[in-house]
Amino acid sequence: MAGSLPPAAVAADGAPGTYDLVLPPVIRFGAGRVAELGAMVAGLGCRALVVGGRRGLFGNPVWATITAGLEAAGVGWRPLVETAGEPTVAGVAAALGAAAACRQPGDVIVAVGGGSAIDLAKAVAGLVVIAPPGADRALLDQFVVDHLEGVGRGLVLEETPLPLVAVPTTAGTGAEATRNAVIGCPQRCFKKSLRSPLLVPRGVIVDPELTRSCDRTTTAAAGLDCITQLVESFICRFAAPVPRALALAALPAAVTALPRVLADPDDLAGRAALAHAALLSGIALTNSGLGMAHGVAAALGVECGVAHGVACGMLLPVALAVNRTAVAGDLALLERACDPGATGDDAAAATAFVSRITALVEHCGLPRRLRDIGLAPDRLDWLAANSGGASMRGNPVSLGAEALGPILAGIH
Repeated sequence: MAGSLPPAAVAADGAPGTYDLVLPPVIRFGAGRVAELGAMVAGLGCRALVVGGRRGLFGNPVWATITAGLEAAGVGWRPLVETAGEPTVAGVAAALGAAAACRQPGDVIVAVGGGSAIDLAKAVAGLVVIAPPGADRALLDQFVVDHLEGVGRGLVLEETPLPLVAVPTTAGTGAEATRNAVIGCPQRCFKKSLRSPLLVPRGVIVDPELTRSCDRTTTAAAGLDCITQLVESFICRFAAPVPRALALAALPAAVTALPRVLADPDDLAGRAALAHAALLSGIALTNSGLGMAHGVAAALGVECGVAHGVACGMLLPVALAVNRTAVAGDLALLERACDPGATGDDAAAATAFVSRITALVEHCGLPRRLRDIGLAPDRLDWLAANSGGASMRGNPVSLGAEALGPILAGIH
C-alpha cells in the first residue's frame, strides 16, 4: 500500500515470504542510448514536456541530441521547467500551473537531470491530471501539501498520471526507478514524499555518458547516496529477496568504481558501473526500505540545506556502527561480496565492512561532521526529534529521539 512499508519478506530460514515488486516496465541501459529517447516517447504520446536539470540542460550539447531524436520520431516538444535545486512545494505548484496551462492530449513528461529534476517531473505527472482547473498559486500550493505524507490531508493518488520518461544525468539517487517524489518546504520546515506506485516512470533511459557533466563533488555525493541506498535496503528490517539480490550484486562494483571515477572522470566503465548501481539502488529501496542514514538526511536537508548525497555520506558510517551488531551477518555478506577473501567470522567481517565504507567516505573528501554543514549545537534536539518517517522505521535497530540524540551529538 502506498505510504507504508511491507512486512519482512525473508523468513528466519531464508525462505521467501510474501512481497511485491514494483519497477519501470521499460529500462534501456548503455552508453549512447539517450539517442533512443524519441522512439520511447513516441510509444507513449506525441509531445514531450521537458523538465530539465539545473546544470543547464537546455544549453547543453545533449539537448541537441534529445531534440533531434524527438523530432526524428515525430514527437513535438516543449521545455516545461528547468529545476534549481531540490523540489519545493512552491516549485511544484509553479510547474503544475505551467503544465496545466499548456497541457494537451498526447503529452508525455520527460525528465532529464538528477534526482531533483526526476522527482519534480513525477510530482507534475501525478498531480496535473487531478489539479483543480484554474487554480491560483496559493491553491496549488495547498493542493500539493495535501498529497504529501505526514502533512496536509493525506490525499492518495488514484488517477493514472501523465506518462513519464526519466533520463538520469547523475549516478546516485535511483529516482528513475522509485515510486516517490521528495518535496521540501522551507517555510513549513519539512521534507516529505509524494508516494504512489503510479509514480514509477513508464520508461527509463540510463546513459552513463550523461554523467560526464557532473563535477567531482556531485559525483562523490551521488555515488555515496547510491551506496547508502544499496546498503540500507540490504539490511533494512523490511528487506525483500529481489532487492537484496540486486544490492548484493551492485554494491561491490559501486565501491570500486567511485574512487576510480573521482580520479579519472573519463573512466566510462566506472561511470557505467555507478549508473547501473544507482538504477538498482532505486529498485531496491522502493521495494524494501532504508534506514537511519536516510531518516536523518531528510531532516538535515530541511535544517541546513545540505545536498542529500552529502548528508548520506556523512551518516552512513555512523548508521553502520549503530547497526553493526544487530546485522553482523548481513554486513559480513556485503564485505565478502566486496572481498571474496574476507574472514569467515561474521563479527570480524562486519567490522571490516564498516571500516571499508568509512575509508571510502573519507576518500571522497566531503564534510564529515554536522557542524561542518552548519548545524548549530542547539538544533541537535530538533534534528533527533525530526529524523523519523518511513526511512527510520526500516532501520534494523529501533531509534527514537532519545536514543538518536547522543549519536548525533557524537558527530557534531
